[in-house]
Amino acid sequence: MDYTMEQYRASARAIQDRLGDFVPKVAMVLGSGLGYLGDEVENPIAIDYRDIPHFKASTAPGHKGRLVFGTLEGQRVAVMQGRMHHYEGYSYEAVSYAVRVLRLLGCDTLIVTNAAGCVNTEWKAGDLMLITDQIKMFSESPLRGENLPDFGVRFPDASHLYTSRLQALARETAQERGIPLREGVYFYCYGPQYETPAEVRAVRLLGGDAVGMSTAPEVIVAGHCGMEVLGLTLLSNMAAGILDQPLSEQEVLDAAAAAREKFSGLVRACLRKM
Repeated sequence: MDYTMEQYRASARAIQDRLGDFVPKVAMVLGSGLGYLGDEVENPIAIDYRDIPHFKASTAPGHKGRLVFGTLEGQRVAVMQGRMHHYEGYSYEAVSYAVRVLRLLGCDTLIVTNAAGCVNTEWKAGDLMLITDQIKMFSESPLRGENLPDFGVRFPDASHLYTSRLQALARETAQERGIPLREGVYFYCYGPQYETPAEVRAVRLLGGDAVGMSTAPEVIVAGHCGMEVLGLTLLSNMAAGILDQPLSEQEVLDAAAAAREKFSGLVRACLRKM
């Protein structure tokens, strides 16, 4: 176990000292190239990760590495502009550390976004996908080690990590806005190398529609501590072996920039209805 309950509380206290009476309700974890939503927060209070006790740095391209608190579409939000990844050398408990801290601060809902490779050959790069479930079975759990009962039980149920009510809200919102919204399973691979064509074929056989290097650890922890979760994926590229071309991080960032208006509009409209 990497962290104690006192360390989580120390991080929360340090943040609350900066926030005063402000209590966030919706935590938002924004993936590669999608952190611009944090720049749209009203009356923002920005806190760099390096200024929060026990937080790790975010080193992935397109990640600013800070928390932004304020209001967005009438909701009190805590926006993570950048997340930590296992491939950066962090344990899964460190990767998901911020989710528990935000829960202590008052967040009861998590909106999690990512850019991922499209595995479903019936879809195309640039599509948005509502995450209905996830697969993370080939690496250790962020809940490994001593359980902290202040957050949840030793053996939490994972039948509904992604909240049905919020999925319905996202479907309705996308339809109202005329945004095609795929629905599928997010398959977690820890990277940092992109998957091989053989691995992508295996992901497809196992039921994955998109494959990426984030999200699953944070969602497991959010479920453990009783948070409702909405997950949205930008299918930034076709996964390895589907097209005869190499993959690159620039392709991911370019796709995120191209989908900015569509993606931002969907997330903001969902926030208005929460």
